[in-house]
Amino acid sequence: MTDQGWLLLVYRIPSEPTRLRATVWRRLKGLGAIYLQSAAAALPASPAAERALRKLQHEIVGMSGTAVLMSCDVLVGEQDVRAAFLAARDDEYQEIVDKCQDFHGQLEKEYVANHFTFAELEENEEDLTKLRNWFGKVTDRDVFGASGRKATEAALRTCEEALEKYAARVYTEEAETR
Repeated sequence: MTDQGWLLLVYRIPSEPTRLRATVWRRLKGLGAIYLQSAAAALPASPAAERALRKLQHEIVGMSGTAVLMSCDVLVGEQDVRAAFLAARDDEYQEIVDKCQDFHGQLEKEYVANHFTFAELEENEEDLTKLRNWFGKVTDRDVFGASGRKATEAALRTCEEALEKYAARVYTEEAETR
């Protein structure tokens, strides 16, 4: 939990080229910011969030836009803002759970196709590493403890277990071909 207030970035970007707006949106999404309304995004206050938003504010000005970064407390509606932030984290956690299901599907394809090679194992290990890293980024910005975290941890554990089972099969197949 954090009670350090919020950082609010209010900005305006020229309508053309549209890639500038998309760039800012992607950066804010990557930070875990929520939109309170169009071109007004909020993050729980922290030194890291402030640095990132100051950098983004500078980039927006470099795009011929305007941006103001404010530190504030929510006078009315704190519960709604916090709920929106939690919902955004839960959405991210659900995306990871969905990708875990895809991971299981990919391993199943390996079994069906009888692909038990070190190259396939390495590829699947890389995919699991990406999922773990993504989870780490989401948990870093999950300062209020969204409910989806536990289900995501469980989904990642099942991926790890499935990969271990697949790895054992790869090692068995490799030993038999020698």
